[in-house]
Amino acid sequence: MARVESIEMGSSEGALHPSTVRARVKIFGDGTKGPIIQIDTFGSADREIPGKLSQTIQFDRDTGQQLLAILQRTYGNK
Repeated sequence: MARVESIEMGSSEGALHPSTVRARVKIFGDGTKGPIIQIDTFGSADREIPGKLSQTIQFDRDTGQQLLAILQRTYGNK
């Protein structure tokens, strides 16, 4: 598990990953860093233990706003 400290844009090069996973979002806390958004991903069908909690990342108010700005620039503010 890790709390994201900052977000920066990388190059626009990449490729669609062949496997897919399920994700769960949790929102909790209201401390000085604001509500925390936690995203958990679960192992793909190819993993040794499919469906097992695989990765967890957390966003506080600052990094959540950074991510939101990137999403709005990418997908539009509708």
